[in-house]
Amino acid sequence: MKLGARILKTGVAITIALYIAMWLGLNPPTYAAIAATFAVQPSIYKSVETIFNHIQANVISAILAITFVLLFGQEPFVVGVVVILVIGINLRLNKEDIIPLAVVTSIIIMMSPSDAFLAFALERFSLIMIGVLSSFGVNMLFLPPKHETQLYNKIVNANDYIVQWIRLLTRHEADYQTLNQDISKLNESIVKMDNLFLLYRDERNYVKKNAYSKMRKVVLFRQMIRTSKKAMDILETLSKHENSLQQLPDSLQDLLQQQLDDLTNFHDRILLKYAGKVRQESEELYEDVNEDKQQLADVFLNYYDDQMATRSEWVHVFPVIALIIEYNEELEHLDRLVGGFFTYHTTENEVELEDDRMD
Repeated sequence: MKLGARILKTGVAITIALYIAMWLGLNPPTYAAIAATFAVQPSIYKSVETIFNHIQANVISAILAITFVLLFGQEPFVVGVVVILVIGINLRLNKEDIIPLAVVTSIIIMMSPSDAFLAFALERFSLIMIGVLSSFGVNMLFLPPKHETQLYNKIVNANDYIVQWIRLLTRHEADYQTLNQDISKLNESIVKMDNLFLLYRDERNYVKKNAYSKMRKVVLFRQMIRTSKKAMDILETLSKHENSLQQLPDSLQDLLQQQLDDLTNFHDRILLKYAGKVRQESEELYEDVNEDKQQLADVFLNYYDDQMATRSEWVHVFPVIALIIEYNEELEHLDRLVGGFFTYHTTENEVELEDDRMD
C-alpha cells in the first residue's frame, strides 16, 4: 500500500480538527473531522483558491438552513428543499467542488436539537469552520506533492506500455484480449495524466527567478502528453485495422515496422533526455527521423500509384500513414522543446525516475 501526500494530509487535518474541537469544548467534534475530510486539497494553490469558496458556501448554507428551520421547522421535506437550493446556488456560482461540504453543512445545522436551536446551530457551524481551517493550515504547512515528478513518471510509464504494444502489433504477435484490457487502462491513465497536468500547471511559484523556467516546463509537459496521446492513437488504429495491414505488401509492412521502431525509440530517448539519463541528441539522429517521414510518404505514394493494393485496403491504411507522420512531427517538436529547455535551464528539471505501475 502506497500512502500519498493527500492521504497523510487528510489524516493530519482530521487529527488537528478533533483536538481543536475538544479543546474548545464543542460537540460533537466528529463534525469538524468530517469537514476537514472534504476540505483537503491536492496543492497549496488549490487550497488558497478554495478556502474563500468554502467559507462563502458554508455561510450561505448556514443562513439558508437557519432561516428555513425558523420559518418552516425541521421536517425532512424542508431539509430537502434547502439542499436543492444550496446545490443550485453553488452551481450558479460555478463552485461545483464545494457542493458536498456545503450540503453536509446545511444538513448538520438543520438537524440541530430544536431546544436552543440557534445556539446549537452556531456551535455546529463553528465545528465545520474548524475543519475547513484545519485543512487549510495543513495544506499550507505540509510539504507539497512533487507534481512534476509524478506527472513525468506517469507519462513515461504510459509510454512504455504504448510502445510495447505498438511493437507487438507491427510484428503480429499481440494477444488481443490482453491488448484490449490494456488499452482501456491506458485511456484511464491518460485521463489521470491530464488531471495531474492541471494540478502542475496551476502550481504557483513563490521564487520569481523560477517563474520563466516553470512556464517553459508547462509547455514542455503539455507537448509530452500530446505526443503520448498521438502514440496512443497509433496503437488504437493499428489494433483496429490490423487485419487490413497484414494484406499490405511485405515491403510496406516492413517499412511501417521500421518507421515505428525508429520513432518509438526516439520517443524513449527524448523522455530519458529530459531526466538527464542520456546525452543530447545529435543532428544526425534528428535528420534520420526526418528522412523516415519523407521515405514513408514517398513509398506510400508509389504503391498507391502502382495500384498494388485495392482501394478498400488503402482506406484502412490512410489513417495509419497519417498518424505516423503526425507522430513524427510531434516528436520533432518535443525534441526541440527539450533541447531548448536545457539550453537555458540546465539544472532546473526536478524529476526522479521511479518504478511505477499503469493505473
